[in-house]
Amino acid sequence: MTRVLLIRPGATDFDEQGRMKGCLDMPLSSRGEQQVDALAEDLAHVDLRTIYYAPCESAAETARCLSRRLTQQGCEAKVKMIEAFRNLDHGLWHGKLIDEVRRNHPRVYRLGVEHPEVFCPPGGEPLGDARTRVSKAIRKCTKKARDGVIGLIIPEPLASVAENILNGEELKSLWKHETDSASWTMIETEV
Repeated sequence: MTRVLLIRPGATDFDEQGRMKGCLDMPLSSRGEQQVDALAEDLAHVDLRTIYYAPCESAAETARCLSRRLTQQGCEAKVKMIEAFRNLDHGLWHGKLIDEVRRNHPRVYRLGVEHPEVFCPPGGEPLGDARTRVSKAIRKCTKKARDGVIGLIIPEPLASVAENILNGEELKSLWKHETDSASWTMIETEV
């Protein structure tokens, strides 16, 4: 059994505005930096061996802050970027307000709620493909973790996909969690 600390990065300006950032590379907002500081404080007691993070600035900043805090506490965690944790490509919807998509594309939006396994934003990546990509990467990361805790810093909505994989659950509504807020969940998994 492996313990995985699934971490959402701090917020970006797009998160605060309710916009889909998908795989756009955005830095933390000032509120996001405050969230990450609080997150690092909350997790200072966790014995993290390795922190794997998505290839985006908000996840990298979150990983660096967490790593600094752990080092100050005397815990040296390895930090590694994992390309397969890149966020879902929202295609033509990058930068759109989530409410705008709900209003202007109700059929496709509803598909993301009712059948996320077949959902694909216009010009973007099918959610089922993203799930396969993330599942393989999670298996590799957890295989290396014998004892202790590993951290995965993945932005939404891919963090929710990773959480479903780690808990052995089917995909749930794509829109349940679309923005980041430096939250975390500890999951014991056999993946």
